[in-house]
Amino acid sequence: MLTYFQAIVMGLLQGITELFPISSLGHSVILPQLLGWNLSQGQPFFLTFLVATHFATAAVLLLFFWRDWWNIAKGLGRSLARRYIGTDDYYARLGWLLVVGTVPAGILGLLLKDNLQMLFASARLAALFLILNGVVLYGAEILRRRAPKDLPDAGVSERLSKLTWGQSVTVGLSQIISLIPGFSRSGSTMAGSLLVGLSHEDAAKFSFLLATPIIGAAAALELPQFVLSQNHWLIGPSLAGAIAAALAAYFSIKFLLKYFHTNKLTPFAVYCVVGGLIYSLILLSR
Repeated sequence: MLTYFQAIVMGLLQGITELFPISSLGHSVILPQLLGWNLSQGQPFFLTFLVATHFATAAVLLLFFWRDWWNIAKGLGRSLARRYIGTDDYYARLGWLLVVGTVPAGILGLLLKDNLQMLFASARLAALFLILNGVVLYGAEILRRRAPKDLPDAGVSERLSKLTWGQSVTVGLSQIISLIPGFSRSGSTMAGSLLVGLSHEDAAKFSFLLATPIIGAAAALELPQFVLSQNHWLIGPSLAGAIAAALAAYFSIKFLLKYFHTNKLTPFAVYCVVGGLIYSLILLSR
């Protein structure tokens, strides 16, 4: 059974760690073990609960950036009607960049998801991979290309539209590593974005835009199971967890967009390494 308290805590955790570059999947595996909760995370009821929290997070992302998505949708429509992308139609180009960044990652994610998560879904391994996630974040800071200075007065969406098709695919494919508990989807996309030359602010925005279809599609694929679930007792906890996840996601987006305007991934890298070490010691001592 999943209590309301556990559902709210897990919802808050998902809403924060899905967007912070510290791995939502890893923390959802580690935290119940640390707190001694007897949650059978491989059971259908827990998957149903996760669908609700992920759907809430995707909905918040969509609503938060609704103006961008509206303009992107209109841009995609214009490009399809004209059969080309206008040189100054940066919303159309950004839309197609998101498509080529999402589709390959989505296909590989579907093919690899079950095998990777079954293979690595243990709290001890998740703690180890959390440490490696910190190494990846710090490595991206060291190796990153400096953001171009030729569009200082342009909007974020216009700057993102200057990515090449190959760069967008590269950033999109970097999400695959997040199928392993402990590695962060937002962290991997931000790291990939820094390596292709985006600023921290633009990398965060691109990561959130890429996350919307990925998280939303993953939740939608499992939605029939949520609707047809016979675990009627789970409706209340799932709703509580989804509301908690939505609130946490909203404030996480606001904080991170402001934070990455002037700051780096380094504090999150330090947390992942130190936190992963502490969690590993605790779990190994049991």
